[in-house]
Amino acid sequence: MAINSINPTTGELITSFSALSHLQLEQKIENSWNAFLEYRRRPIWERARMMKRAADILESEKDTFARLITTEMGKTFRAATEECAKCAWACRYFADTAECWLADEAVKAGEGRAFIHYEPLGPVLAIMPWNFPLWQVFRFAAPALMAGNVGLLKHASNVPQCALAIEDVFRRSGFSEGVFQTLLIGTDQIKSVIEDPRIAAITLTGSEDAGSEVASHAGKQIKKTVLELGGSDPFIVMPSADLEIASTTAVKARTTNNGESCIAAKRFIVADAVYDDFERRFVEGMAGLRVGNPMHETTAIGPLATEQLLEDLELQVQRLVSTGARVLTGGKRIERPGNFYMPTVLTNIDRSNPTYREELFGPVAMLFQVADIDEAIHLANETPFGLAASVWTSDPAEQQRFIHEIEAGVVFINKMVASDPRLPFGGVKHSGYGRELSGHGLREFTNIKSICIAA
Repeated sequence: MAINSINPTTGELITSFSALSHLQLEQKIENSWNAFLEYRRRPIWERARMMKRAADILESEKDTFARLITTEMGKTFRAATEECAKCAWACRYFADTAECWLADEAVKAGEGRAFIHYEPLGPVLAIMPWNFPLWQVFRFAAPALMAGNVGLLKHASNVPQCALAIEDVFRRSGFSEGVFQTLLIGTDQIKSVIEDPRIAAITLTGSEDAGSEVASHAGKQIKKTVLELGGSDPFIVMPSADLEIASTTAVKARTTNNGESCIAAKRFIVADAVYDDFERRFVEGMAGLRVGNPMHETTAIGPLATEQLLEDLELQVQRLVSTGARVLTGGKRIERPGNFYMPTVLTNIDRSNPTYREELFGPVAMLFQVADIDEAIHLANETPFGLAASVWTSDPAEQQRFIHEIEAGVVFINKMVASDPRLPFGGVKHSGYGRELSGHGLREFTNIKSICIAA
């Protein structure tokens, strides 16, 4: 099986790799297990030193890594450099805080001494997506490795060079052989890795279908999983919002990472009193975005990552339009080489159309008008997903209602949703379970062991 790297800007094949054979895969898993037996005994200060070296490499070579990201999946070069910087931030954050999060916790439990002790689980299989080729991996790897686990990365098949580059960063940072390895394998080989008794846990960021299948296989093996799946995140604008800031942020929130982000705002829910003004500002902003070569500094939106993604998005828009959706701007692919789609705003959405409940992965926004906060909350929650929400209101009472009533793992008020190493990240409903980042994410792949010692 060939694993191909294709430039989404031109459609040209960059390079190709052969998938690992059964024997090669077995050797990597064995290396991982042997590395864990040694690495888990490494003092945390030593892990931190190596993790900070990884941050140094990411920062000093950010242009090289960014060029690789842009070439393989199409995000703008500027966004790719920001992604590298964020990865370095996460490495340093967990290097600095892991010792505190993993420290024994004393508990009063009768006579004698009792405490909670955190231990690593073992080799963790990470099944990661292409849309943030470095960040998705480092936000798993930095806390997991700091906790004493080792990692096996099955990255998306369209970013193999990014996957190999990440392994190289950890190797050059001083992590011993086997602590972090990339597996160039096909999806048909994942099941055997999950079933291997040396694999302790699995983390996946991806689609609902992929998450369901992986969780099913892992469940049969009684193995821990963390799933970060899709999102159809609401962006709610109430009458008290600052419309200039809200509308400008809305454009960025929909089109960040070419619109290919699980936490990109996708459904824009706007109160009657400010709807017309917001629609005008938002449509003008979307229509004014420059689409083109992602390496150019003035480009706001690059190509979608694959031809299949372009075709899927095109079909979703056509389905919505077929049942009455009105196109306010965009609505079709750009006829040129590469996977380019126009920034698009749709209104008059038929909520009985099945596509209404799907995630639109690309620069397409759905715009809704609501009468009041009750309707806004109902519409925000009328989705199988529950990842994140951005809410715009200066009314304290409304803020409290959104905090308590929005069904999501993340709620940002008067700002755009973004992941942050200091905050737990994850969703509810079909957006998955478990948490990444922060101390909560660091402890996801630990054995939380209770210790009691008699007096």
